[in-house]
Amino acid sequence: MKIDSLNWKILNCLQSNARMSNAEIGRRAGISSPAVNERIKKMEDAGVINGYKTIVSPFETGYQLMAIVTLRAFMGKLKPFLHKVKGYDEVLNCYRITGNENIVMEVVLKDQKHLERFIDQLITYGETKTQIVLSHVVSNKVITKYIG
Repeated sequence: MKIDSLNWKILNCLQSNARMSNAEIGRRAGISSPAVNERIKKMEDAGVINGYKTIVSPFETGYQLMAIVTLRAFMGKLKPFLHKVKGYDEVLNCYRITGNENIVMEVVLKDQKHLERFIDQLITYGETKTQIVLSHVVSNKVITKYIG
């Protein structure tokens, strides 16, 4: 699907506020509300828009630690880990990556003991490295245009 300048305007609006009304998006994009609805539907059908979500602050819900954990899987342990990681409540995001490590995860934890227990689960799959997040520098950045 071709993403033209109007579709980019619609995507920017939705990424900044997924609850924005089609009428408001139309005002910002310079098209009618029904035209916005039709374009959104086409982008959903084409897989450009994959869903809508609510972003919850982990710190306001009792999680005091955020960490980046990398895993270098032991021989034969990557596939079992890829299955198991989907069940870890602590994992916000998990990526399979290139380089020395196979996996990078963004995790939230209640405290240091929770972090210790979480790492104890991971070390059966491989070698871990953990970095504690101090603050967000860029958070929930939106894709604003095609680069390339």
